Amino acid sequence: MALLEIRKLEKVYTARFSSQKTTALANIDFSVEGGQFVAIMGESGSGKTTLLNIISTLDDATSGEVYLGGKPLSSIRDKEMSAFRRSTLGFVFQDFNLLDNFSIRDNILLPLVLSRTPVDELEKRLLPIAENLGIADLLDKYPYEVSGGQKQRTAVARALITEPKLILADEPTGALDSKSSRNLMETLKDINSQGQTILMVTHSVRAASFADRVLFIRDGAVYHEIYRGAESPDDFTDRISQSLTVLSGGGGRRE
Repeated sequence: MALLEIRKLEKVYTARFSSQKTTALANIDFSVEGGQFVAIMGESGSGKTTLLNIISTLDDATSGEVYLGGKPLSSIRDKEMSAFRRSTLGFVFQDFNLLDNFSIRDNILLPLVLSRTPVDELEKRLLPIAENLGIADLLDKYPYEVSGGQKQRTAVARALITEPKLILADEPTGALDSKSSRNLMETLKDINSQGQTILMVTHSVRAASFADRVLFIRDGAVYHEIYRGAESPDDFTDRISQSLTVLSGGGGRRE
């Protein structure tokens, strides 16, 4: 059974003061196996962020269903939703979403604190993750005292601390320079190699080249996908670029 299943997902927005409707997603249908690293690409307005918001339960679909571990997300009651997000999903955002008045340590531990995790369990989980991400010596600093790359590593640590089934990354390299971007993607790839499932929205061809599979969305629908196979990141980067060039002209096929 796939970890994540998207079945006939549609999202239609209706203008507040008129009957005009805009289709953001149209019959989206795909699945993600446990342990896969999947990237989603598409032009602005293509629907990829709407898709991520629905998967993350931050928005509701007009029709269709999202299944995580075989469980339909629509079956989760509103009062259980926040706890579900904290325990099951990890989030990495473009703008880090760190609290400046919290130390790096407290930012990472926040999801566990909100879940009322015992104090001894907090440190037990924190130190291995911080050491693995190279931020163990920054735990007592504040976000405004560290670099962009270190902030994003903090965000990754916060996403991992709850031991989520799925990490959702929304343009994680968008606010980083090229060196920090590469370091982050190498970190995410290493995390993925340890069995963590990752679904990432990105505009960056280089970032997408670290994924096992790339889905291309246009006009609210998945119109193309490619798999990395045994290709190197450089070769896969070239194929992603070629796909974007060809598909921007209206073509498309699944490989």
